[in-house]
Amino acid sequence: MAALQEKKSCSQRMEEFQRYCWNPDTGQMLGRTLSRWVWISLYYVAFYVVMTGLFALCIYSLMCTLDPYTPDYQDQLKSPGVTLRPDVYGEKGLDISYNVSDNRTWTDLVHTLHDFLAGYSPAAQEDNMYCTSEKVFTQESFRAPNHTKFSCKFTTDMLQNCSGLMDPTFGFAEGKPCFIIKMNRIVRFLPSNKTAPRVDCAFLDQHHKNIQPLQVEYYPPNGTFSLHYFPYYGKKAQPHYSNPLVAAKLLNIPRNTEVVIVCKILAEHVTFDNPHDPYEGKVEFKLKIQK
Repeated sequence: MAALQEKKSCSQRMEEFQRYCWNPDTGQMLGRTLSRWVWISLYYVAFYVVMTGLFALCIYSLMCTLDPYTPDYQDQLKSPGVTLRPDVYGEKGLDISYNVSDNRTWTDLVHTLHDFLAGYSPAAQEDNMYCTSEKVFTQESFRAPNHTKFSCKFTTDMLQNCSGLMDPTFGFAEGKPCFIIKMNRIVRFLPSNKTAPRVDCAFLDQHHKNIQPLQVEYYPPNGTFSLHYFPYYGKKAQPHYSNPLVAAKLLNIPRNTEVVIVCKILAEHVTFDNPHDPYEGKVEFKLKIQK
C-alpha cells in the first residue's frame, strides 16, 4: 500500500512519458512498434478509400437519374407568379405613392424601370432570334450553338410609349405612369395552346365602387404575351432567354386618392384565385398620385 501511495517526482513522470513516446528497448513508439503503426495506417487508408468510393458511387448514381434540363420537382408550380416594376413594398404588399409636382418622389421609380429594361436593349438581346410566328415555339432538339435551344428576342421598343425611349419619365411626370408586368418562368409551361395570354388591369371592385373603370393602354397591343416565347426550357437549355413583358399605362388615376389595382393574366392554364398565393396569376398594388 505504501508503494502504491508513493508519489512520483516530476522528473520521474517526464522520464515515463519520454519512454512511452519512444522505448529504445522494445522499439515501440506511443505503445506500438513501427510495423503495427504501418498496418493501422494502411487499414484506415483503405477504410476511407472505400468509404469515399461508396459516397462517390452514390452521388454518381443520383446524378444519372437527374435531367440537367428539367427540374424533377415542380408539382406546386401550377400557375406562374406575376411581378411588377417598379416594385416598392409597404407593410402590406406593393405600395407606390408619388407627387407629380415633385420629381424627387418619382425619380427613383423611373430609374428602377430604366435599370430593369437595360436587359432588353438590342445589344443585350443580340444572341436571341427575331420571331414572328404567333404559335407556340416547340423545340425538341438542340439546334442552337453550344447544344442549346433558340430564344426569341424581346426588346424595349416593343413597349412603345412605355419603353422609356420616347418618354424617359415613363409617364410619371404627367400622372399617367407605366407599369411593367412580367410572368415568372416555369419550365415547359404553356399558358395556352392557341390564344396568347393577355394582361387585364382594373380597380379592385370592393375598394372603388364609385370610381369610373380604369382606362389602360397596353404595350404590346392588347397586352398580350406572344406564344412564341413559350415554352421555356430552362436556363441550361436557353441561357439567353428573356421573359416577355407587358406595359400598362394607367390613364385615369384619380388624384390624391389611394386606389388598389389588380392586373391579372388571362389565359387558359393560368389561375389567379389561389387564396394562399396572392401573386399567382395576378399582381395587386396600391397607387396614390398626388399633385
